[in-house]
Amino acid sequence: MTVSLNTIQDAARLLEGVIERTPCAHSKTLSALTGAKIWIKFENLQYTGSFKERGAYVKLSSLSDAEKSAGVIAMSAGNHAQGVAYAAQSLNSPATIVIPLATPFVKVQRTREFGADVILDGANLSDAAARAHHIADTQAMTFIHPFDDPLIIAGQGTIGLEILEDVTDLDVLVVPVGGGGLIAGIAIAAKALKPEIEVIGAEAALIPSMRQKLYADAEPSGYQTIAEGIAVERVSDLAAALLKDRLDDILLLSENSMEHAICLFLGIEKTLAEGAGAAALAAVIGHPDRFRGRKVGLILSGGNIDSRLLASVLMRDMARDGRIARLRLDMPDIPGALGQVCNLIGEQGGNIIDVSHQRVFSAGPAKQAELVVAIETRDRVHMAQVIAALTASGRVVTVLDSETQKDDKS
Repeated sequence: MTVSLNTIQDAARLLEGVIERTPCAHSKTLSALTGAKIWIKFENLQYTGSFKERGAYVKLSSLSDAEKSAGVIAMSAGNHAQGVAYAAQSLNSPATIVIPLATPFVKVQRTREFGADVILDGANLSDAAARAHHIADTQAMTFIHPFDDPLIIAGQGTIGLEILEDVTDLDVLVVPVGGGGLIAGIAIAAKALKPEIEVIGAEAALIPSMRQKLYADAEPSGYQTIAEGIAVERVSDLAAALLKDRLDDILLLSENSMEHAICLFLGIEKTLAEGAGAAALAAVIGHPDRFRGRKVGLILSGGNIDSRLLASVLMRDMARDGRIARLRLDMPDIPGALGQVCNLIGEQGGNIIDVSHQRVFSAGPAKQAELVVAIETRDRVHMAQVIAALTASGRVVTVLDSETQKDDKS
């Protein structure tokens, strides 16, 4: 089976009334920030929190009654798991999902809530896939691939139909890239409807599998990316073939850029994006000259992020902005010395959020104490003012975590 505009349109008709027709909205603030005219397709507003239920429902709907009764099995880093579980529940088919051990808990829990049997196994998707294929073979279940399937690709491609129906004059679409199913489907629809539109992929630099597959100029350097939803070692051969003449470029993203994009979505759009979901915005922020002045459609593909990870991302972004810093001061170990430092920080408008006062485990003199204080300020300039005031009072101040403080969001 090939994937064409017709198969994507058939998928769209099948999905009517089943999935949300998510909004595609203009962002004035992000447009001003990036210099581009930004439109966002909010796929994080799907019932499962991501676009994955589109392809899953289309694929499961194609199964015979006997195949549905025997059950389906999938491997996933989370969002495909929820999509398959939800589609299986809707179509009364038992579902088993094999999920890598490092997958965020929120995705695991939601998958269970949709009635699927969840098996946590493997360090990555490849390990999970091996276990899922074994179960499928031994228990006569249908394996539902997350991206290397024409019906999955057709289902994801319905996003391309919707965004160009809503915003007909887009210059470029920026789409997260993992295994390739999402961007392949969108590229087929978009290029068929508007051949001159650019389709650009956004891929984590730590695991640039599709970039390497198509252009052979990028090597993976690690797998611990915040964008676990697109951390794919082996991409879809089918998707790669479909993209060969339809994809204009793939931009590689730093971890900092995706973290910053998550914070921008939350702070500006008041919406939650996971790492993979924020990839398209990260691409625009990291390559401003590529998009300046152009009308850009971003696919916010999902919003299933672990709450602990989100808290860490928000705090790290504040540190990079210079709004939070840890300072080390050596001071005399006498009554009132700690209070004087705290008062001085308060007088400068700084907010103390953590204090560590060390007498024993210090390399300094016995009559000297080491103070490590975490403070919050308005911005980098204000932080410098607080540090200057502490230094002017005769104290030696060392800024800790200097690597975290670097303002690198490209």
